[in-house]
Amino acid sequence: MSDRTGIFGGDNPFQIVRDWLSEARESEINDPNAMALATVDAQGMPNARTVLLKDIEEGAFVFYTNYESAKANEIAATGTAAFVIHWKSLRRQIRARGHVTREDGPQADRYYASRPLQARIGAWASQQSRPLESRAGLAAEVDRFTQEKGADPARPPYWGGFRITPVELEFWADGPNRLHDRFRWTRDAPTDENWTVTRLNP
Repeated sequence: MSDRTGIFGGDNPFQIVRDWLSEARESEINDPNAMALATVDAQGMPNARTVLLKDIEEGAFVFYTNYESAKANEIAATGTAAFVIHWKSLRRQIRARGHVTREDGPQADRYYASRPLQARIGAWASQQSRPLESRAGLAAEVDRFTQEKGADPARPPYWGGFRITPVELEFWADGPNRLHDRFRWTRDAPTDENWTVTRLNP
């Protein structure tokens, strides 16, 4: 589209996300890679929480979590998810939705190994999303796994990544008088390299 220029320009939506995230790293005080992840449970009830975007690939977005968590169970049931990243400092946001697969191989091992030791131990100690009797009980589990796993713990078998391969992306930027700029990118399938770009009304 002729007026898709400036911050919206380019033929690769994943590069646009990288560019916007790079700008946000200069202006957002905390966690510029934070995204609100939406899933749906077996009864069709929606759910949302904030996770950290850890990798932008050529065609997908990757985050990491406990595979026994509520979000992981909901993803397993539907194979889909959506997210929104909003940068208040830039007055921009990105929305995406698509299909989800696991990333539980060497890439997940490398990311896990790059985390601070206490975060790696925490992945062992926390039974994410399940009832916790007390904070003291969690601290005891951290102490137990610290002794058991040592200074270089391996990645837990129930912890790893998810790869969101979008079929729809939307780039939004704040405009005067609420006349915002919005461009929606869509494709027929996760493997399709051809995108259709449509300007949307604010």
